Amino acid sequence: MSAVREKSAPAEIHYRIGAPASGHFPGRHRSRRGDSGFEFRGHASLLDAPDPRRLDLHASLRDPFGNWAVRVYSQRKAVPVAVVADLSASMGFAAAGESSGSSKLGVVADFVDSLAWSAWRSGDSFGFVGCDDTVRHDLLLPQSRARGAAGELGTVLRALQPRGRSAAGLAEAWRWLPQRRSLVFLLSDFHLPLDDVSRLLLTLSTHELVPVVLWDRREFALSAEHGLAQVADPETGRQRLVWWRPALREQWRAEQARRHDELLALFGRQRLRPLFNDGGFDADAVTRHFHA
Repeated sequence: MSAVREKSAPAEIHYRIGAPASGHFPGRHRSRRGDSGFEFRGHASLLDAPDPRRLDLHASLRDPFGNWAVRVYSQRKAVPVAVVADLSASMGFAAAGESSGSSKLGVVADFVDSLAWSAWRSGDSFGFVGCDDTVRHDLLLPQSRARGAAGELGTVLRALQPRGRSAAGLAEAWRWLPQRRSLVFLLSDFHLPLDDVSRLLLTLSTHELVPVVLWDRREFALSAEHGLAQVADPETGRQRLVWWRPALREQWRAEQARRHDELLALFGRQRLRPLFNDGGFDADAVTRHFHA
């Protein structure tokens, strides 16, 4: 029975945080708290850490004041893990004839399923904040350590038909995140003005932030070599006809490369390492982001 459950479980993401964890719940992450763990942190006076089992005679003999010294070992702690997701209309992009799982929201759903499972496996809490024009309270998931914390959220996201004309609600997402430092994944296509992206990153700067840029290769190119094509902006609803020709194709490719470089520079100024995803969800790629 357990083998069946494991087989159907989502792919696991092996993440880690840069700074020591500061929580109170036991978990998988290094910390500087506690005095009876397994990772040596230093020495303390027997009066401050009254555990004679960890008495260090050599350190005590070297103490010029003759104090008894005990070894102090840090305990592994849990951290809050959260996803802040852009649910505006542009995130619903999917090429004609493709399944909903191939859309950017399909990738978000797979990411949520996998991360919620991984957080539970690590002893961490998991939460979700979805935003379009405002914070979507109907999709809000407070931090939870329950095994099925995400529940049917992934299924709801796959079936969601985004209608938001902007992602302005992302600027308020910080209000629904834990106050203490958390590991936060910001999922968006970042089709926003760079000034808005910069302000958004500042609102989340108290957390360990991982921007995940969700693009689709077909956003920047059409399959036809040339001809008349209708293009649409999903957030404004505006449509126009363009004559698709090699020169315009190269212009779109150049625009994609320029936007990629601009985002890299912006994230670099904030000392962030983004994860670019231009295909389906790949849990191993997320793991490599943390362990590369």
